[in-house]
Amino acid sequence: MIKRVFLALAATLIAGALTGPAAAADDRFIVVQSTTSTQNSGLFDDLLPKFQDKTGIEVRVVAVGTGQAIKNAANGDGDVLFVHSKPSEEKFVADGLGVSRADVMYNDFVIVGPADDPAGVAGSSDVVAAMQTIAGSGAPFASRGDDSGTHKAELRLWAAAGVDPDAASGSWYRETGSGMGATLNTGTGMGAYVMTDRATWIAFGNKGDYQIAVEGDARMFNQYGVILVNPDAHPHVKADMGQEFVDWLLSKDGQQAIADYKVDGQQLFFPNANKGSS
Repeated sequence: MIKRVFLALAATLIAGALTGPAAAADDRFIVVQSTTSTQNSGLFDDLLPKFQDKTGIEVRVVAVGTGQAIKNAANGDGDVLFVHSKPSEEKFVADGLGVSRADVMYNDFVIVGPADDPAGVAGSSDVVAAMQTIAGSGAPFASRGDDSGTHKAELRLWAAAGVDPDAASGSWYRETGSGMGATLNTGTGMGAYVMTDRATWIAFGNKGDYQIAVEGDARMFNQYGVILVNPDAHPHVKADMGQEFVDWLLSKDGQQAIADYKVDGQQLFFPNANKGSS
C-alpha cells in the first residue's frame, strides 16, 4: 500500500515537472487588437516572426476596424491596442483603459477610382474639393461604414467638405460595413471611388483598371499608435509581455523592421516613434 502511494506521488511529481514548463511556454503569447490595414498589408506577417524569434513571445492579432478594436480592448479582450485614430486612442488612455500612447508609424490615405474617372477628380491633391465634386456628380462612393480609423478619417473629410453622406446613403453613397480589402473589392466591382490607406492599396491584388485619383493632401495623413491595455482596469492583462512588444515596436530594431517592409519595392509604412509621441 505504501509502495503504491509512493509510486502514485512520484508519477504526479514527474507529470508536473513535464507539463509545467510546457504550460508556461504555451502561455507565452499576447493578444493585440489591431486594424485590418496592418493585417491586409502583410505588415504583421513580416514583423511578428521577428519579434517572436527575439523574445519567444507569440503575438495573436485580432484584425478589425479601429472602433471595434478599441471596444474589444476596453472590454479587456487584448493586451495591446495598435490602431490609427489618435483622438480615440487619447480618449482610451484618458479614460484609464490604457497605460500610455506612443506614435509608431504613419502613411497616408488615398482615394482610388476607375480609369474613366466619372467625377473628374483624377490628379487632384485637394481632397476636400475632390469629395465635394464626387458628391455633386453623384458618382458612386463605397465607404467602409464600420467606425474604423479609415472610416473616422473619411467622415472628418466629408464634414470639412460640407457633405452629409448619411443623407445620401443607399444612393451614390454605399456603406459596406466591411474591412478595407473587402470594401476595395466591393468598390472596384461597382465602379465606385474608395478611400483607403495606401498600404492596403499597394498590397491589394484586384486593382483592375483602378488607379489613385486623389493623393498628397496633408489632411490625408494617417498616424498609427500603440497602447498597453491598463492592467489596473483589467488585471488579467499580460502587462510585462505586452510592454515588451510595445518597447520592441518603438526600438531601433522594431522601427527598422517597419521601414524595411516593402511590397513591389514600395515602402508601406514609415516609422516615427519618439517623434511626437504622447
